[in-house]
Amino acid sequence: MKVMILNGSPRKNWNTAMMLKEAQKGAESVGAETEYIDLYALSYTGCRSCLACKRKNAERCKCFWKDDLSPVIDRIFAADALIIGSPIYLGDITSQVRALIERLHFCALSYDDYSNYFTGKVNVGIILTMNAPKAVYNIGYRKKAKETTQSFKALNGTVEVYACCDTLQAADYSKFNMAGFNENHKKAVREKQFPEDLKCAFEMGVKLGTGGK
Repeated sequence: MKVMILNGSPRKNWNTAMMLKEAQKGAESVGAETEYIDLYALSYTGCRSCLACKRKNAERCKCFWKDDLSPVIDRIFAADALIIGSPIYLGDITSQVRALIERLHFCALSYDDYSNYFTGKVNVGIILTMNAPKAVYNIGYRKKAKETTQSFKALNGTVEVYACCDTLQAADYSKFNMAGFNENHKKAVREKQFPEDLKCAFEMGVKLGTGGK
């Protein structure tokens, strides 16, 4: 089993990355081969609408734009599973993840009949992290998250979402103008809930590393 793990956060060692690295451990614990990529370390944009993927006789499910993301897209289509993580900024996934979705989805989409060129199967796990509490996620963000996942159904596999809420934003809040947050509360949640979130990320990795069963 090959599992691609993509960090859509600009922070390489904080909440989203910690969750993804735990998922990676889970996948590797059942013998899966993994590849971990920080999307913010790559140089790319969203779809350029060059239409190269729509040319007659062009190779299907391939983005022809020459940047750091195109070979990653190739490896996603060749994988058995994809685990992608993103913090929620202003109520949505990061711009890097959105750009990936554009590129991945567009090159698999037929402009003849809007069918899907991709005939393989890649199971997908999505990890969202946010400073909003779970109740706010359930009321305001869950529907939007579900809409976002629809694009990944083009990979023909299962799609599951895990939301890690009420996260710790900084190790020391006194260094920042962040009076709108209660540092003691955030640290209490970090101590009590975050270990449970990490366990769930590990279990996601195990599940996807064994074919999503």
